[in-house]
Amino acid sequence: MQSSTYAAVKGNAAFAFQRRSFFSNLVSRSATTTNGIRFKPLHSSASKAMGAKLARAENGIHSLSSVKARSGRAQASSGGGGGDEEEAIPLRSEGKSSGTVLPFVGVACLGAILFGYHLGVVNGALEYLAKDLGIADNAVLQGWIVSALLAGATVGSFTGGALADKFGRTRTFQLDAIPLAVGAFLCATAQSVQTMIVGRLLAGVGIGISSAIVPLYISEISPTEIRGALGSVNQLFICIGILAALIAGLPLAANPLWWRTMFGVAVIPSVLLAIGMGFSPESPRWLVQQGKLTQAEKAIKTLYGKEKVVELVRDLSNSGQGTSEPEAGWFDLFSSRYWKVVSVGAALFLFQQFAGINAVVYYSTSVFRSAGIESDVAASALVGASNVFGTAVASSLMDKMGRKSLLLTSFGGMALSMLLLSLSFTWKALAAYSGTLAVVGTVLYVLSFSLGAGPVPALLLPEIFASRIRAKAVALSLGMHWITNFVIGLYFLSVVTKFGISSVYLGFAGVCVLAVMYIAGNVVETKGRSLEEIELALTSGA
Repeated sequence: MQSSTYAAVKGNAAFAFQRRSFFSNLVSRSATTTNGIRFKPLHSSASKAMGAKLARAENGIHSLSSVKARSGRAQASSGGGGGDEEEAIPLRSEGKSSGTVLPFVGVACLGAILFGYHLGVVNGALEYLAKDLGIADNAVLQGWIVSALLAGATVGSFTGGALADKFGRTRTFQLDAIPLAVGAFLCATAQSVQTMIVGRLLAGVGIGISSAIVPLYISEISPTEIRGALGSVNQLFICIGILAALIAGLPLAANPLWWRTMFGVAVIPSVLLAIGMGFSPESPRWLVQQGKLTQAEKAIKTLYGKEKVVELVRDLSNSGQGTSEPEAGWFDLFSSRYWKVVSVGAALFLFQQFAGINAVVYYSTSVFRSAGIESDVAASALVGASNVFGTAVASSLMDKMGRKSLLLTSFGGMALSMLLLSLSFTWKALAAYSGTLAVVGTVLYVLSFSLGAGPVPALLLPEIFASRIRAKAVALSLGMHWITNFVIGLYFLSVVTKFGISSVYLGFAGVCVLAVMYIAGNVVETKGRSLEEIELALTSGA
């Protein structure tokens, strides 16, 4: 998620930009991940209760492991049954694991790179492809080319969860490579607007599926102690994908037909994603949920080492993932059992979108010009570099400070940055420094966003959702993200025209303050706890 939406929401606004001349800025320079709607708030007391339950769950799992270990030894000493009893003894290894997850996280992140690249590639290419396809004077069709990606992403995000539940995570990645590759190929070879739109639509379906399954897969295969760092890598690679698209557009001035190559090169990582997932292990959590214990043991051995097999299979089974409970349907997400936690995930993405990230990106070029930075490429690079740097810092802090602390810090910093931006446009006492303050406010905002509001929601969702609903709940939240993204892009300019950019920035600052209050009272810290411990805590007593 993936993030992941600077560019996406900006593209959405294409329909509102029909009479404006900055189509070259339709796609953002950086990415936000990924988003939702909160219908029923959790009270502060509920948050505290959840925190207490997390602590009890962790102790309970350790106690359960101890009891089962003693039980296994008793059975073995009584002479009943041969070798099976020995396998029942948990094998806890305190030493270095002989498995590794990094190569498979890297393969999954090809989906994140493609996510960012497809979002950003049209930014530089639109002007040139419009001339080549004969629609240079048709803002409506240019808007369709940009926004078709968002329409496809909405469909793909809702589809990704169902595919991941039915076929597994790795097979869904391979299926996802089909629209990603075909869409890129159609865009690169398009001789008509219709073909280009179909190609963008298919690519959108592909990035929509990626936005759901990349963070899902990474969270499910990552060890608890580094899950936060690895989960935030998704956002980092989305940013890298968008920067790659920006760099890919540099030869356009010398070669106007280069836009076809820009779209075509996206076929390569799509094929590599499909091939790489053929060698990647399936999520052990999904395999245990499907009752495929032999395959789960093999996957755990590859990911964590053979010394972890018995321990992790037992813990996954204890969490309820190996039971005969039927697979959750879409309506189960709205049941009293799950809706509280689903609403938290959805609300985080709603705050992410309404906190003003798209406004900052839309106006970054004009803000930098007011400070004497005339180059659009320089402005794009500065915003993008700020986002990449902030995301890299967040990755290193995710498992130290925790998700909740980063969210609070992030939204707090965004509120102050928005206030600074608003004052720089209106306060006459600051008129002499308005350009400099606006640039400082923009960079600080992007840095604050990338520290938490960007990467954390997509990481936190797979952590707080029970395994039975995880894929569909992530897909629902990301689907709401894309819809919100589209609506904001469609009406943003109208709101700015009516109220003024300074007032809009002030409103965004207010949203950031509300986000801080909501997160403080409703979000539970998940740092250092396994997905099974979190699931037990959030579902017990529900």
